[in-house]
Amino acid sequence: MGELANCSHCNGLFLKGPSTVCPECRKQEEKEFQTVYAFLRKKQNRTATVEEIEAGTGVSERQIRKFVKEKRLHPAHFPNVSYSCEKCGASIREDRLCVACKESIQKGLDVQERNESLEARKEEKEREKANRTYYSW
Repeated sequence: MGELANCSHCNGLFLKGPSTVCPECRKQEEKEFQTVYAFLRKKQNRTATVEEIEAGTGVSERQIRKFVKEKRLHPAHFPNVSYSCEKCGASIREDRLCVACKESIQKGLDVQERNESLEARKEEKEREKANRTYYSW
């Protein structure tokens, strides 16, 4: 049986399933999606920015960006829609992080790897030193 949860929109109780919102809020989200999609299907609106879509439909910017993030609105079809990087908040069109944040994380991992490699070599040398046997005649 499903688990009880609070709706992230209206805070009402519902049985949690694949959605994090109650059935009523889910219906509202779907209605908003259809409104946004109908707006973007018009040829003159295909290059609209998120702010222009918000003004033209009345759907919140947050909700529009959520549709993009969920891949319900594909940036390939609508070139000016985007969502925020999860680390710095910059506008992005794919993945979860912007290029700058990805590079920053990669640099940190590279530094960590180098440090671990140096530590391992240092320990290996110390073990070799400790295991040396000297013979004298």
